[in-house]
Amino acid sequence: MSIFNPILGLCVAGSIATAAHADVETGIVHLEAGDIANAVTAFQTGFDAGDADGAFYLGRLFELGLGTDVDLQRAAALYRAGADAGSAKAQHRLGLMHLEGATVLQDFGRAAELICDAAETGDPEAQFNCGLLHAQGRGVAADQAQAVTLWTAAAAQHHVAAHNLLGQAYQEGAGITQDNVQAVYHFAKTAAAGNAMGLYEVARAHASGEGLALDPVKAHGFANLAAVRGLGEAQALRDRLSTELNADELAQAHAFARDWKAVPIDQAQ
Repeated sequence: MSIFNPILGLCVAGSIATAAHADVETGIVHLEAGDIANAVTAFQTGFDAGDADGAFYLGRLFELGLGTDVDLQRAAALYRAGADAGSAKAQHRLGLMHLEGATVLQDFGRAAELICDAAETGDPEAQFNCGLLHAQGRGVAADQAQAVTLWTAAAAQHHVAAHNLLGQAYQEGAGITQDNVQAVYHFAKTAAAGNAMGLYEVARAHASGEGLALDPVKAHGFANLAAVRGLGEAQALRDRLSTELNADELAQAHAFARDWKAVPIDQAQ
């Protein structure tokens, strides 16, 4: 399959096919280094050699306008090619396009088929979004327990949003037995990585003593960290706690927030 190279301005399938040892992993390295032209070459070569994810990454370049103008129709065509060749990433992305319905026909059933098939391969983004579809009953039967199962699988691969939705599910007893300790376990994972929602929920737990030890100093500190990440509810909690702490406690809370450091979610305790 030939793919027009927007950087070079010509059809390069022949020359790309002869590039020795170029593959999708090489393309990702080039992309991370900002070398779009060589990334395109490597992705195309990888796809020509049978790595279906090559088409996915080429599609993302067109979708995001990296090294070229944004071209959603071309992105969709590349995702179809990748999906037909077995790329779970491309399948998932095409499913999201069908969910939105801006570039391809909106079709919740087709979207769910693509996304949830990709989820079955173990792709964490697809697992997360298939879970959302089950939670919302879009394209599939509403099934909160199945949503929890899928989010659990995605969270096991350190998916931040999946941890947060699991935390909410445990808080509310939606599709799983209500358990504040388990809710906080998941929120604490994303909080440690610097996620605003996780930080806020850990602050709430420390402020209420539900799921964590009552600790207004830490509650203030975590709310402070969430507030500077743009969460209005966290600012309101921080400001309320500021009126309840004495001067020494407030200084401790400020020091806690100042000294706090985020860690990658796969290293969070």
